Amino acid sequence: MLHHDELSLADSSIRVDVALLDKLMTRIGELVLTRNQILQQIANSNDLTFVKAAQRLNLITSELQEDVMKTRMQPIGTVWNKFPRVVRDLSAQLGKQVRIEMDGQETELDKTIVEAIKDPLTHIVRNSVDHGIERPDVRLKAGKPAEGQLLLRAFHESGQVNIEITDDGAGLKLDRIRAKALEVGVCTADELSRMSDRETALLIFAPGFSTAEKVTNVSGRGVGMDIVKTNIEKVGGEIELVNRPGQGLTIKIKIPLTLAIIPALIVMSDGDRYAIPQVSLIELLRIDTETASQKIEFVGGAPVYRLRGKLLPLLFLSERLGVTTGLRADERVAKGAVNIVVLQANDRQFGLIVDRVCDTEEIVVKPLSRQLQHLAEYAGATIMGDGTVSLILDVLGLAVTSGLATPESTKSLTSTDEQRSDQKTTSMLLVDLGDSRRFALPTSSVSRLEKVDPQTIEFADGREVIQYRGSILPLVVGRIVDIVETELALNDQQRVDDDLLGTAVIHERVTDIVNVPHLANSRSHRAGRNPSNRCGGPA
Repeated sequence: MLHHDELSLADSSIRVDVALLDKLMTRIGELVLTRNQILQQIANSNDLTFVKAAQRLNLITSELQEDVMKTRMQPIGTVWNKFPRVVRDLSAQLGKQVRIEMDGQETELDKTIVEAIKDPLTHIVRNSVDHGIERPDVRLKAGKPAEGQLLLRAFHESGQVNIEITDDGAGLKLDRIRAKALEVGVCTADELSRMSDRETALLIFAPGFSTAEKVTNVSGRGVGMDIVKTNIEKVGGEIELVNRPGQGLTIKIKIPLTLAIIPALIVMSDGDRYAIPQVSLIELLRIDTETASQKIEFVGGAPVYRLRGKLLPLLFLSERLGVTTGLRADERVAKGAVNIVVLQANDRQFGLIVDRVCDTEEIVVKPLSRQLQHLAEYAGATIMGDGTVSLILDVLGLAVTSGLATPESTKSLTSTDEQRSDQKTTSMLLVDLGDSRRFALPTSSVSRLEKVDPQTIEFADGREVIQYRGSILPLVVGRIVDIVETELALNDQQRVDDDLLGTAVIHERVTDIVNVPHLANSRSHRAGRNPSNRCGGPA
């Protein structure tokens, strides 16, 4: 006989075929496309009844899309559950003592992405035990505890899932990496001499590269980290290394929550529209006609823009896609105003020059046809609101094919300060409130900057709000001041509000650092709405 708790569990859950969920996701994609078409039709409509109905459809579609996507979500713990045994067996085989800790097992991802990252994560964990953590006698001589520690951490941030694998081993041995790189011909001695430590560490992702002294059933075959990087990038992810010589290594992975429906920036170049995944977007710049030729410089014939003290390499989208106008780069710059989309590709930033920035839109990602799959510049295709097909740009692919993703090509384009130091800086958006207090928040938490007509501001439950794309958005910002790159020295001793992480001195002013996730949730709850993790303010 079933107990009451067992009956309740049976009543609250059912088994559903994955194929049915995939079919539902396809139908939702079609609904999103139809929604986009309707929103485009009402953009200039004066029929308020039609506009309100379309806004309601927009809201319901977004909520339905979110709910259906949740049915495909799986906790990353389904992959991590096998790691304690993997670590235990491997450490016993290698004569090591390793303790594994996991934080964030409940973090959810789309089922297809969970399947795609299973093998790369397993390889990284095995590498950490094999290459990273030392034997007990070596650790004791180095003043470390005999037992090594391996920490796996996962969390959501800015529409992505961050996964960090940290060990407290010896870290990457850069001298051994340099020697091996010369031995196998990955790069020349001259190229190595011009590489920073960070760039040298990235050589472990070269095909066939291994620093193992002998081949075993665990390592040394030279098939591993390059495949890991390739598989992570296949699902739109990025991988980064934080090396601490003698203290350990952290591997940071950023991957999208889903590959089916994504927010994107729509741009136009030579009459065609292209979609840029918003996860790769840093900021938008517009340089007017009068100053474009003065502000854009040329280094070795390549256009660059000095952005907050650093030289930002620029690419003309039309040229990268093979559309030539017959004009030199300097002639095109002098022709008129320049629109620059600042993008992030792994650890590289570059500017993409486009003719026009159109709007942001949720797009349904469709795979490329077989004839186009070999083109690294494209990640897929989508159907726009007017029924036309647009290509989705692969930001990393653009950087690689243009040479910006290689250490040699970007070495001359980085600032001298950056060459002297690998210290981590944070990009912060500075804002003011009406009471003269200054706040800063990471630009990674900013979805977009948009001007708001003060006449559209309303009051709800004593708070300023606006109607934004069919939903109610609370306002908390008074004035946007600047975007700065700073080495954040955070002081949390004076913190009296959970909405703040602490204070820091930025531009010689005491600045409150905003805890964006907590602020967004608390403001949304106070407004009596479901939390949307978005807050806004007049630009």
